Amino acid sequence: MNKQWVLTQESFEALLDWLDPDRESAGQKYEDIRKRLIKIFACRGCTASEDLADETINRVTNKLKEIEATFTGERPRYFYGVANKVHLEYLRKKPAMPLPPSGTASEEKERVYQCLDQCVAQLSAESQKLVLEYYQGEKQAKIEHRKHLAAGLGIAVNALRIRAHRIRASLQNCVKECLSQATA
Repeated sequence: MNKQWVLTQESFEALLDWLDPDRESAGQKYEDIRKRLIKIFACRGCTASEDLADETINRVTNKLKEIEATFTGERPRYFYGVANKVHLEYLRKKPAMPLPPSGTASEEKERVYQCLDQCVAQLSAESQKLVLEYYQGEKQAKIEHRKHLAAGLGIAVNALRIRAHRIRASLQNCVKECLSQATA
């Protein structure tokens, strides 16, 4: 993420002007957008949702001179598009789930795999199938596979993403719980 660029008072005021000529209305829109960004990141399981929301706002503000003359459409949607990019970067840089401190690395990995197996076994057959199929393939093949999977279920690809995310989040919580019980 771009930590080099810093939001200045001048650039913040330019952002407010871009959001709305009326300063009070612009301030309200800014607050609404920021709250929505925080909620989006939190719902996606990001631990630093406020920082990611601020990073998104900083990026939009940094690009403002390039886009303000030609941009058409709803301004909040632009923020949400940038937020998707920020989220993808977050996922790429996010460290893997930490392993418990005791034992050797291979023993710790084995515990994680055992917990994951137990947690997957607790899922319904439908959820097991969905999550296992959802993460198959790489690059374009993965995208195409997900489109076919969504079509087979009779849902939109975005609805499929949401289902997979919820299953994955429940699995992560289950594995964390299992690991904490194993070390207690």
